[in-house]
Amino acid sequence: MRRIYLIFLCLPFLLSSQQPEDIEKKSSLTGQWRTYYMVTANTGSLTDFTALATGGYLKYTLQPGKRWTFGAALYNSTQIGGMDPALVDPITGRPSRYELGLFDGLNPKKDAVFILGEAYVSYALPKHRFQLGRMKLNSPLINPQDGRMIPTLAQGFWYTYEPGSEMKFQLGLLNQIAPRSTGEFFGIGESIGTYPAGRSVTGAPNGYPGQTASDFVLFFNAQLKLTQKLNINIWDYMIENVSNSLYVNPRFALSPTLELEGEWLHQNRLAEGGNAQDSLRYFNQNSSDILGFRIGYQGKGSRISLAYERILPHGQFLSPREWGREGLFSFQKRERSEGTADNHALVFYYRTRIPIKRDLVEIQSIFSLGRHWKPSVLDAEANKYAVPDYTHLNLDFFVHFDKLRNLRPEVLFTAKFANGEFPYNPNFYLNKVDMFHLSLVLNYNF
Repeated sequence: MRRIYLIFLCLPFLLSSQQPEDIEKKSSLTGQWRTYYMVTANTGSLTDFTALATGGYLKYTLQPGKRWTFGAALYNSTQIGGMDPALVDPITGRPSRYELGLFDGLNPKKDAVFILGEAYVSYALPKHRFQLGRMKLNSPLINPQDGRMIPTLAQGFWYTYEPGSEMKFQLGLLNQIAPRSTGEFFGIGESIGTYPAGRSVTGAPNGYPGQTASDFVLFFNAQLKLTQKLNINIWDYMIENVSNSLYVNPRFALSPTLELEGEWLHQNRLAEGGNAQDSLRYFNQNSSDILGFRIGYQGKGSRISLAYERILPHGQFLSPREWGREGLFSFQKRERSEGTADNHALVFYYRTRIPIKRDLVEIQSIFSLGRHWKPSVLDAEANKYAVPDYTHLNLDFFVHFDKLRNLRPEVLFTAKFANGEFPYNPNFYLNKVDMFHLSLVLNYNF
């Protein structure tokens, strides 16, 4: 397996040296070599986890004419150090949460994972674009969530229509998804539950993994500039036989530097919610709603924002974690609001750029501080993953070198602290609160 990995790394250099000039004009070979180190320090005698992986992807695209494009990308992750990914904490019996995501979460004993993550054909007209096959998609609820070695990938059809600069419409139909940190594509229902499933509303382990019946996801997106100051972004996700999620995000420019945003996510159950049997059902509620507000200030080289998010009490926000990070105002790396009802969150972000050594090096820093008020860890109906109240601190640094433009290092530091009082149970702490996490990522793009 490691020999295959070496061939994978050498392939771009071999192919680039053999391409004649007439082929180079119509085709391209791009990729990324990524080396990723993680460490999580848990409280007390709970296990600390480490992981080290390397790999990346190679992507080849061919354009035989102005309208047609063919593309394919091979993704890889190989373990080169750290702890055994299959190791579990002896107190809770649970594995690592973040480190396992660098490898195959469904088969931790694999030392290398390969997947043909992209294989598509697209056809473009001046205002229309059609794409069919395996591809990367970026939307609020289904996206690459590219914070590990292998991103989330999708298979299906995608159509984009741009009649002008002030509007854009998208329509998609997916029949398979390859969840991040896996080595294969799954049917839509089969993919739901490949990540830990948490508790059912009765407090028993959820029974929906492998039991969710759904054949496709249907998308619609409209991005509209209604006035010079008002824009609106609308997404609708229909998961056949499971649920429908409508996301509305208006943005209003109060001034050239000040912007006000809102968001509303409404979800409702469709048909059986995934299964006719309550104990095996994924969407086991009638509906849920999220309301959010954010104000942002854009200065010279920096941006400050403050957001408030409220998940209303009548239902959990449910979106398959296997399909992407949640594109909500309250999102912070290394935690989510999914699986929660009756939740409040207040999150501050500060982004800036710091030039060093006469602009030869620039550091982009992102600081976020969030206070998240969760329902009781004992309330399984409102707190699917038994996450306590917590305060969340993130420091994220991206380094840009003027003379090494392809090199993109990243450093992420995370700390999460429990708030309030709740019954002691190590399962409420492991990989959730009173913990520190460090990610060191070295990306080389070519």
